[in-house]
Amino acid sequence: MQRGDTLGTLAQRAGVPLERLQRFNPNVNARRLAVGQRLLMPTQRERAPYRGPYRYQVRPGDTYTRIARRFGTQASRIQSANPGVRPTELKVGQLIQVPLSARSAASRSGGGSSSSKPSTARRASLPDPGALPGSARRWPWPLDDYRIARAYGTDSHGTLQPMLLATQRGARAKAVASGEVRYAGSMRQLGKVVIVHHPDNLQSVYALCDRLLVESGQDVNRGEALCIVGHSNATERHDLLFDLRHGGKPVNPRRVLR
Repeated sequence: MQRGDTLGTLAQRAGVPLERLQRFNPNVNARRLAVGQRLLMPTQRERAPYRGPYRYQVRPGDTYTRIARRFGTQASRIQSANPGVRPTELKVGQLIQVPLSARSAASRSGGGSSSSKPSTARRASLPDPGALPGSARRWPWPLDDYRIARAYGTDSHGTLQPMLLATQRGARAKAVASGEVRYAGSMRQLGKVVIVHHPDNLQSVYALCDRLLVESGQDVNRGEALCIVGHSNATERHDLLFDLRHGGKPVNPRRVLR
């Protein structure tokens, strides 16, 4: 962890979903991150499903015991899930299954029972960013001309999706509040991205850009152009992915934007 980092910015920088990063670090408190703190960054080959075993890639120094301790399970369960793998011959980069203990699985699903509607319960509760500071009020929208192509919220699988704004060719995304550009560059799956840090531990994210108009470390004012919105071949539109965060936790933009 470096100064100013949040779980959200780390996930975006690595090109992995925030939810996967959180599940690979079950003992990390997003509100108590410290400079120099080390996190386990999942690779593109790894998965941490809502239910079922993790697909884990062996790292230097790993043993079944060490892996089990990291995810709150038992080494015997990992060994049983990988019958063709000798614990003493683990190889760096090797993919193994890591089944969670019943206790760990319950803690990740909120302690609910195995009813026939687990995903419905999961969709019902969005992340709570806590009380927003008084400064997070009546911010302008990042685009002058737009429509909400996808609202903030969970999809049919219970995965949280940030807001997607459709706009016109050549549209410029603007800073919703004054702050410092902490990141301006490319991210896997998100194209060119600008992340602005604002007072009171607030962050705004502008992704799927075609061309950047600012640099990392630059101070920007509210309404200042940050990037030119890119064209998506998938949707055949010019889309801006817009995200707001408070202390690293996602915030529904409708709570802040006027």
